[in-house]
Amino acid sequence: MATCGTHTCRFTVFAVPLLLLLFTGPGLGGRVLVYPVDGSHWINMKVLVKALHARGHGVDVIRSSESWYIEEESPLYTSITIPQDKLTENFFLVYLKNYMQAQREGASAFTFLRLTSQFLSMISEAHAVNCAMLADILDQESLVRSLSEARYDLVLTDPAIATGVVLAKRLGLPVVLNVRWITSGDGQYAIAPSPLSYVPVPGSGFTDKMSFTERIRNVLFYGVVLFQERVMVGPSYDAICAKYIQGGCDVVSLIQEADIWLFRSDFVFDFPRPTMPNVVYIGGFQCWPGGLDSLPPDLEDFVGGAGEHGVIIMTLGSLVDALPDDVTEEIAGVFAKMPQKVIWRHVGQRPSTLGNNTLMVDWMPQKDLLGHPQTRVFVAHGGTNGVQEAIYYGVPVLGIPLFFDQYDNLLRLQERGAGKIIPLAEVNGPSFEKGLQEVLHQDSYRHSMQRLSRLHRDQPIPPLDLAIFWTEYVMRHKGAAHLRTEAYRMPWYAYYSVDVLVTLLAVVCVFFLSAVMMFRCLCCRGRRVSKAKQH
Repeated sequence: MATCGTHTCRFTVFAVPLLLLLFTGPGLGGRVLVYPVDGSHWINMKVLVKALHARGHGVDVIRSSESWYIEEESPLYTSITIPQDKLTENFFLVYLKNYMQAQREGASAFTFLRLTSQFLSMISEAHAVNCAMLADILDQESLVRSLSEARYDLVLTDPAIATGVVLAKRLGLPVVLNVRWITSGDGQYAIAPSPLSYVPVPGSGFTDKMSFTERIRNVLFYGVVLFQERVMVGPSYDAICAKYIQGGCDVVSLIQEADIWLFRSDFVFDFPRPTMPNVVYIGGFQCWPGGLDSLPPDLEDFVGGAGEHGVIIMTLGSLVDALPDDVTEEIAGVFAKMPQKVIWRHVGQRPSTLGNNTLMVDWMPQKDLLGHPQTRVFVAHGGTNGVQEAIYYGVPVLGIPLFFDQYDNLLRLQERGAGKIIPLAEVNGPSFEKGLQEVLHQDSYRHSMQRLSRLHRDQPIPPLDLAIFWTEYVMRHKGAAHLRTEAYRMPWYAYYSVDVLVTLLAVVCVFFLSAVMMFRCLCCRGRRVSKAKQH
């Protein structure tokens, strides 16, 4: 049997993606229309935009005039700015404050039910606002004509807000999704078989090993997903489809119709489950070997002075500036007692218990700090980007989940021994200190996370190169319909073969009834013959 020497294997690992890109040429010089979702979703979309620009493709990005993160001027793309007066950021922040307070105070079930209702209303409003923005685009005949005449090769969009797929349908363009979430939850539920017996619904807090009771609850959680899809979100898109798409459309079917799904996960992180041939897993694509930048001088000096104890970094993502004041005071007090240095993204009043070992910043280069050899623990909320980056750089996580998918993300790390969760309601000085000491000093956490890191990195093609290859594949072939299942066109009763089962059951019933009737006829005839002989 032929063997592979160390140098040969290393050459293969780096040569395969290089040859892949060489054989596809320096770039097709295509044109890509990007319809992104704002906020943290734009952070990872921008990675793809940068890579497409580097390959020589022209990129146009549709953005709102009130965008939080998407710059109007950029060397990477040309922006198409749509005037918009109303966004839901303030409403979201008010909801978030109330939700965190309810968690901390151990509110009643009625309070959480009310907050859940507010959350669903907020999501519905966000989709309605974005649908109104799409209507503004489609009402401008000159803009639609300009987009049609631009001869784009495809639309690259994030279907967490699905206006991009509706616009692509209107323009008749192939679609590539940069996706983890769709309008009603985890995107994989929309495209692949998802047995509720072992595929946990987002928000359920379950793993792929569920008890009978948990499987019942999992089905109920899926009912909430369907309610959100059909009652809370669907009507906004139905109205847009009815008005602007000839023959109408269904937004979930449009998402299912996408040519390629660049899925921001992988099975090092996620639980194994069925998938489809046009789903390309690119979890951690925003990370790459040697992709770290130098730290700013002030951070480099701070980290460099940490010595053998290293550094702890803490951030709660782009939407949460600070925790409730009492929680912040207790966390700061715990950090002050630690021998490690701490870099903490915190916007707002400085806690009175802050120690000299803690540096508070408005922003931090998260990937560069996670990739620094001095970093020991990542205290985080459990957002997808941060969790994937922690896996890539092998840093164990102490998680304080707040909302959305964060608990489920952290649960996957905890299940694999690479992280620990402290629910917000249980965060106080003693619990935070205990959790932090555990993750810092029990070697199993670091070893488990480093094992996940090795598994994640052991790929023949880096995820970003894979994403660009399949995007250009759609350009070269004007789509990828041959990889797409047609199951989404089937009604539910055909998909689940209910009509077949009913037909077979009817045939069996007819056969059985015919046999019974024939038997009865024969019996009756026999009796008549017997009586005739007796007479």
